[in-house]
Amino acid sequence: MGLLRSLAMLFLLILLSWLLEIRSQSINHAQDLDQLLQDYAFRAFVRPKTGVPYDGVVPSNLTGIKIAAMRLRSGSLKRRGVLMYKEFEILPGVMESPYVERLVLVYHNLGNWSTMYYPLTGYSYLTPVLGLLAYSAANLSATNLPELEIRALGDPIKIKFPEVRSAPDGSVVHCVWYDRHGIANFTDVVSGNVCSTTQQGHFAIVVESVAPSPAPVSPGEGKKSNSRVWIIVGSVLGGLALLLLLAFLLLWMRKYKHKKRMQRMENAAEAGEALRMTTVGDTKAPSATLTRTQPTIESEYVP
Repeated sequence: MGLLRSLAMLFLLILLSWLLEIRSQSINHAQDLDQLLQDYAFRAFVRPKTGVPYDGVVPSNLTGIKIAAMRLRSGSLKRRGVLMYKEFEILPGVMESPYVERLVLVYHNLGNWSTMYYPLTGYSYLTPVLGLLAYSAANLSATNLPELEIRALGDPIKIKFPEVRSAPDGSVVHCVWYDRHGIANFTDVVSGNVCSTTQQGHFAIVVESVAPSPAPVSPGEGKKSNSRVWIIVGSVLGGLALLLLLAFLLLWMRKYKHKKRMQRMENAAEAGEALRMTTVGDTKAPSATLTRTQPTIESEYVP
């Protein structure tokens, strides 16, 4: 029973590590996209004017994604904010960390690539994923720049989604915010199409997925369904039988190794010189097989 429990725990650990690996790959995939889009967004700057958004062009293999870049003075962003930058309304009181004199706000609209880079199990997207990331503007030719952290100290930043697909009746919609580590955080929708945030990241409106109602099953389909059930049951029983066989094999190997070890110990003990046992009174004691030199009479040496 303990062995079966250990095997089950081992299987769960392997499954958990596999899921974590998939999650890690998804996060790294999105971070790689951010770095690539930062490069292409900065290319839109030729003779940039402060406070003016410039649309960038993505590579052909990412057609459908929209990007833009806008250079700002740090002090101006804090004092006046940005009335409207695409779908983002940035009110006064936003600060960046670490401090830079000028910064660039890069805008993402992932369009039909949203679910690929930000898969969200159990939810459906009603809007594309929109991103707002901040970078230093000290070198507009730089690539792979680290992100700055921006935070709204006063009123939050608002994201106004122009088009939101209708949700199923009775369902509740949520705003989802992905932080720099790709972790999803859920908040309430401010109104029908507005989300709010105090930090940068990627945003969308989602609804919890509803499982479709089972369709009526015809007699023929019922037989197929039963056959699939038996196949699943057979697979489960076969797996359990394989686990039991493996458990018995491990137990047999353990006993075999124990027997061989005991046999080696016995052989090692028998390889030593055995002493003959003799009885002394009511007890037995070992005695030497050789005897001392027999005494001789002195007269035997006299000629």
